[in-house]
Amino acid sequence: MKNHQKKSFLVLMFIVCAFSFSPLYAADSSGVKKMKSKISGLIDKSGNASGKVKAFAKKVLLPNISQPIFSSAVSAQNAKGVSLDEIKKIDNEWKNAEDFLPIHDVKLENPCAEFIRGIVKKNPAIIEAFVTDNQGANVCQNELTGDYWQGDEAKWKNSFNGGKGGIDVGVEKLDKSTNVVLQQISLPIVNADGKVIGAITYGLKTGSL
Repeated sequence: MKNHQKKSFLVLMFIVCAFSFSPLYAADSSGVKKMKSKISGLIDKSGNASGKVKAFAKKVLLPNISQPIFSSAVSAQNAKGVSLDEIKKIDNEWKNAEDFLPIHDVKLENPCAEFIRGIVKKNPAIIEAFVTDNQGANVCQNELTGDYWQGDEAKWKNSFNGGKGGIDVGVEKLDKSTNVVLQQISLPIVNADGKVIGAITYGLKTGSL
């Protein structure tokens, strides 16, 4: 078994063991229900999203904002209290790297990333997806993003929304990291109480919806 396959297998086994005695989606708390209702309404009001995109976002993407694997990974990274200066330093190294960095492996090979790959596999219209923390730093992703820090971009600013939660629906354009024309949709990530702790961005190939 190749190293990458072995790592993926071990991560998958971790997920199975960690969640074998509890549902992947626990019953929503009132806080989560309130946030999902808010985000659903914002999706409906979006001027950039077509009817198909709105329907897909509410049916497939919206339930994931309270996904325990995502909230656990984001909470763990938030708890480290990494300074913004350090995040920007990593971002600079990430963007200028000519070779695969150890941190690339960390963000691609963890339970959060493995769960994302499962979502992508089930939904061909989703080409990329990545989760970010409360400062916009990457937590996990299915493919390498062009940068590590998203905190200065509208997709993170509007979806995290200062901890209040919101959405960002970008216009369709060529994504340099995937070389595919995508429409990015960003939503908040919330904990079990409905508190916004991070964000998630999806790159959709809308013609596949």
